[in-house]
Amino acid sequence: MRMLISLVVWFLLWEIAGHLKLSSIVPPFSAVVQAAIELMPTEKFRSAAVLSLRNYGLGMGLALLAGIPLGIAMARVKSIGRLLGMWVNIFVSAPISALVPILMVVVGIGETTVVVTVFLFAVFVITLDTQVGIAHADRSLVEMARSFGATRPQLYAKVLLLSALPEILAGVRLGAIRGVKGVVIGQLLVAIIGVGELFEIYSNNFLMEEFWALVVIVFLFAFVVSEAIAYLERRVEYYAASR
Repeated sequence: MRMLISLVVWFLLWEIAGHLKLSSIVPPFSAVVQAAIELMPTEKFRSAAVLSLRNYGLGMGLALLAGIPLGIAMARVKSIGRLLGMWVNIFVSAPISALVPILMVVVGIGETTVVVTVFLFAVFVITLDTQVGIAHADRSLVEMARSFGATRPQLYAKVLLLSALPEILAGVRLGAIRGVKGVVIGQLLVAIIGVGELFEIYSNNFLMEEFWALVVIVFLFAFVVSEAIAYLERRVEYYAASR
């Protein structure tokens, strides 16, 4: 409810600022909504959205495949944790966008660069939260599983991963949000394709209604993804608390 009230107030202020013409780059919010309604059914937007979603999905998939096992290894094998822990923490806080132009030299220009950018934006926070979750897994559950003769695969699959699942999902949620930022930056700075190409076209031609409409759509997508994962996270926490 508070979030809804905050959004209404923000949009009203945006509408007022647009009508007062305080800045040439800030149109009224109603004009932005109208532009979004007209933009979404177009073939250009659909093609850009499909391309961006494909890059985002591939990058996030790779981040999950790499980040979760790496976080588990860092938590369970002390030598790996000592070796990689500092670097993971550095890359979590580092401005990854500064590395994007370098990817153009290493990977080339195209969709591969965007996928790698999404991967780099997401993988380190997923790794770090997975490591924290596994490291703080309930020791009593681990000892009980061992006392009942659980094998190593059973220990990981049925105890450690389930116990760490809330923290893992928190990392996935943060990684998913950072991944949206990664796909836009990758498509805008290096490979001018997808949503990044639309941002470039609208800003260069001073089409501010369309530009802000695209910004709102991207923000809305990130919000929906975040809330979907947060809902799953809350359900997992509720189940864990009720056991």
